[in-house]
Amino acid sequence: MNRIRISLMCMTALSACFHVAQGATEQKVMLMLGGRYCDLYLGDVESALKKIAGVKAVDLKSMKGHVIVSLESDKSTPKQLAEAVNGVKGEGWHCSAQVMK
Repeated sequence: MNRIRISLMCMTALSACFHVAQGATEQKVMLMLGGRYCDLYLGDVESALKKIAGVKAVDLKSMKGHVIVSLESDKSTPKQLAEAVNGVKGEGWHCSAQVMK
């Protein structure tokens, strides 16, 4: 019985260490949005960002005119996120993004 308890305690400790290690590579990047009528096409912005490798979450609601992206830092860069938003455009409208420091 003691062996089972010790095994469970070790597994729990290893699991906690694994989650801490995973969280260490995550970063949040804030982009300031702009562009003609971009605020009407936030769904397109979100879709473009979610296609980038390592993007875990996209928050368009916390701060008007900005997007906060949760990103695995070793998969992509903030510059790639801005470029993805800059590629969101249509006839008579476009979006732009600037990485906030």
